[in-house]
Amino acid sequence: VQLQASGGGLVQPGGSLRLSCAASGSFFSLSTMGWYRQVPAKQRELVATINSAGTTNYADSVKGRFTISRDNAENAGFLQMNSLKPDDTAVYYCYAGIRARWYSNADDYWGQGTQVTVSS
Repeated sequence: VQLQASGGGLVQPGGSLRLSCAASGSFFSLSTMGWYRQVPAKQRELVATINSAGTTNYADSVKGRFTISRDNAENAGFLQMNSLKPDDTAVYYCYAGIRARWYSNADDYWGQGTQVTVSS
C-alpha cells in the first residue's frame, strides 16, 4: 500500500494550490485521511483531517482558507489551499489510516512530502 502526494509548488502570497493524495495497492478501506506540514527544526503539525463520514477538523491557522475533501471511490484525498501566506511554507505530508482487511484495525500510512513555498 502506498500514498502518493502531489500538487506542491511555488505560489505568490494570496494565491492557491490544490494538493492531492492517492492511495494505491490492495486494502479494504481508508479511514481518517489528513494533511500535516513540517518546517525545518520544528515538529510536524496537523493541518486538517477528514474521517470516512466526511467530518473535518482544521488547525486554527488555516480555518477559512483551506478545505480538505476526499473521494472515497477513488481512494483519494485533497487539500485546497487559498489565500496562502508565507507562513504556510512547509513540506506537506498526507496521512491515511488504512485497513488491510475488513477485520483489521487501521494502520498509519504516510505519503512522501510535497514542498509548498509561498513567496513573492
